[in-house]
Amino acid sequence: MISKADVRSALTGPVPTISTPYLESGEIDYKALRNIIDFDLQAGAKAIVLTAGDSHLIAMSDREISDVTKVTTEHVNSRAMVVAADCYYDTKQAIAFAKYSAEVGTDVLMVLPPNWAASGTAETFAEHYATIAKIIPVMIVTNVFTSRGISFGLETVERTLDRTDNLVSIKDDMCGEFARKLALLAHERCALWAGGLKQNHMNMAPYGVVGYLSTFLTFKPEIAHRYWNAWTAGDLHGAIGVIRDIDIPFFDFIAGFPGGFDAAMHGILELYGLAGRWRPKPYYSLTDAEMERLADFLIRKALKN
Repeated sequence: MISKADVRSALTGPVPTISTPYLESGEIDYKALRNIIDFDLQAGAKAIVLTAGDSHLIAMSDREISDVTKVTTEHVNSRAMVVAADCYYDTKQAIAFAKYSAEVGTDVLMVLPPNWAASGTAETFAEHYATIAKIIPVMIVTNVFTSRGISFGLETVERTLDRTDNLVSIKDDMCGEFARKLALLAHERCALWAGGLKQNHMNMAPYGVVGYLSTFLTFKPEIAHRYWNAWTAGDLHGAIGVIRDIDIPFFDFIAGFPGGFDAAMHGILELYGLAGRWRPKPYYSLTDAEMERLADFLIRKALKN
């Protein structure tokens, strides 16, 4: 079983999450999935992470989630830490998937419990996480707390930390005040990393965070490394420059596409020859004209030749 020290090391720096690729028919493109994994590893990723959102587990059958988990773990083949994810599984189903994930060789499981109509409490959530942690090291993703508020999220994390030593990581999606308080509460007991933008990492960094979810590592890793090298060298001006000149314009632009930023991210995978632009219906996939507009922006911003 992977150690907390190894988890912390693997999540230090920019961390990619897998955007599961699809064929135009709507089937998962496993050849492209392997291409993406290889690219991320060559870009310097020390962890390969599946998530409910980026990896489209929300749109998959249980069988597809299991297959993607197995293919990802087998193709990584111990070249990096593998984080699998479940998707709104109740405790019984989460136990079964945790056992499966451990059997196929996954290192850590990102656990996302159901939260319909505020049906869980901080105690029942903590019990859920601790039960899964008896089977496999657990990562919490904090977007499940968004609708419940800061106090609920912090109480749940504290109760979980008190119940199990196998909570090895927390991925934060709530940001802001919550992220800072979370880091102060938990950074010495598990590895924290910031979801999404570099500015989210910078918000948490003084309070105890080891890395961040990196979009650029998945297609233009030089940008991710430029930011990280500036930050670790204490070059705050250089790190802020990457956020100002690249991150903010990029994310503002891709958020404006029909289908949102993820439609554009799948378009970028096609422009880089890693996968097709396609996403499972009813998700929107970019048209040829939108692909041309995306390519023009990347070229103008020196993100693509």
